[in-house]
Amino acid sequence: MTDAKNAQGHLLPDSLRLTAVGKFVRKTSLDEIPQLLNVIKGDMSLIGPRPLLPEYLPLYNKEQKRRHEVKPGITGWAQVNGRNAISWEEKFNYDVWYVDHLSFLTDVRIILLTFKKNFKTSNIAAEGHVTMPTFTGSQNENIKK
Repeated sequence: MTDAKNAQGHLLPDSLRLTAVGKFVRKTSLDEIPQLLNVIKGDMSLIGPRPLLPEYLPLYNKEQKRRHEVKPGITGWAQVNGRNAISWEEKFNYDVWYVDHLSFLTDVRIILLTFKKNFKTSNIAAEGHVTMPTFTGSQNENIKK
């Protein structure tokens, strides 16, 4: 992805900055490989809610903040249930569900589903986006479990 900006100095939308190589890397999930170093260091887990941008922290409601009760992961329940093709609300619902249902068997299920999803290369982007739209906060104070 390039750092191209508009006349006001703001980054252009991802769709205008993503290169052909970037599209390939995202489609094949090769961009996840460097995160394995974070797992080895102990900063991340293989399975858990995907880490999000730090600027989103003040936007979370009380229930959404629960996703931070476990280490972030390379893949998680939200990724195997829609990846970037689901809404932010759904993503947070899945993240909190994972926190509430943390177990070895759940993690094994997520790993198996992750391999299956990666071979399909589906749900990589939200509709109308090449990645995911920016999170601007929740309309609901609480999310459904």
